[in-house]
Amino acid sequence: MSWIVWLVVAVVLLPGIAWGAGDAAKGKEKYQELCAACHGASGKGDGPAAPALPTTPRDHTDVAYMDKLTDEQVFNIIKTGGAAAGKSPLMPAWGGPPPKLSDQQIEDLVAYIRTLARAK
Repeated sequence: MSWIVWLVVAVVLLPGIAWGAGDAAKGKEKYQELCAACHGASGKGDGPAAPALPTTPRDHTDVAYMDKLTDEQVFNIIKTGGAAAGKSPLMPAWGGPPPKLSDQQIEDLVAYIRTLARAK
């Protein structure tokens, strides 16, 4: 009977443990390189390219909004792009085609983006 308990614990907890494995410091470097032009250096959606966009880029410092998204959802938006996630089609799919980010680099970005909503 105890193996059933362990199985339930593994199914419930392991997916949550896998997310959050990113390195926020590495994510910050990649964010500044790839995301800041639209989302802004501090993540407020006020990057230098933002005024030219038809849709204001997401404010990653908006705790109320960001807390509604799981790490997996943020990961998938970055990987597959805005159009695939029902967001702006101008948000590129960083999972490919080139420039392509690895899953680890995307996890790093997720870890950094999470710090932006906590910086207030």
